Amino acid sequence: MKLAVLADIHGNYVALQTVATHIERWQPDIVVVAGDIVNRGPRPRECLQFVQHKQQVDGWLTVRGNHEDYVISYARPETTPSGLEFEIYRSAYWTYQQLNSNVSALEMMPFQVDLTAPNGDNVRVVHASMNSNQDGIFPFTRDDQLRQKICLPGQTTPPLVCVGHTHWPLMRSIDDTLVVNVGAVGLPFDGNRRTAYGQFTWHRGQWQAEILRLEYDWAQAEEDFFDSGFMEEGGPLTKLVLDEFHIAQPHLFRWTQEYQAQALAGEITIEDAVHNFLAKQNRL
Repeated sequence: MKLAVLADIHGNYVALQTVATHIERWQPDIVVVAGDIVNRGPRPRECLQFVQHKQQVDGWLTVRGNHEDYVISYARPETTPSGLEFEIYRSAYWTYQQLNSNVSALEMMPFQVDLTAPNGDNVRVVHASMNSNQDGIFPFTRDDQLRQKICLPGQTTPPLVCVGHTHWPLMRSIDDTLVVNVGAVGLPFDGNRRTAYGQFTWHRGQWQAEILRLEYDWAQAEEDFFDSGFMEEGGPLTKLVLDEFHIAQPHLFRWTQEYQAQALAGEITIEDAVHNFLAKQNRL
């Protein structure tokens, strides 16, 4: 049995095509996309349509990530596309518009996918962890925390758990479980700009795992940020996303911690907050 797991595409259509071509050559039995197909990137519509086609033709499975939830929120009548908070998350609204305000495909994605290994054991795929699709598994996650993230009380911990969300690839064994964060297809955060996905092979009664890193047409993916309208129409924080793409390191979380409260209070404009953050990082 061969299993491919990819996650965190984030609208990077060029990287997705590269990974899909590599997967097609490898010919796994099952392919699972572990969330964040859309948002925080320039080609959400194309990426979603591509994954939907693979679902229909090749049986790909999907899991809903937190960025799918962000886009889904704009379909709710109580969500108002105005104000300072909206400007901070304007890129999610831009993504919502790119999907022609149709989020039904995102809403149908399950929280987790459970598969069966040849010996009958369970294989679990979730976006971040069993706690939520925003509670991620990092290289620095402690063992006691990790146990709580891969299995809820009363459940049996499976021999293989696959996640994404943090954009930091890792492989880690705890007790009798192999935990693999497959990294990010479209927006890596480990300092390595190459796209990533996980290959899993059932061999002699156990899982063997490998995280693949692939070169792709990075220049074309960069052009997509501008040609798609993402930079022009997605709000001030798109500058942070573009720099994340450039350096393969995260910005948005740290920006939120340092500047969001000030921006929402009107103490600083969002544009100036973005400029100041990038200046502090020597990224201007």
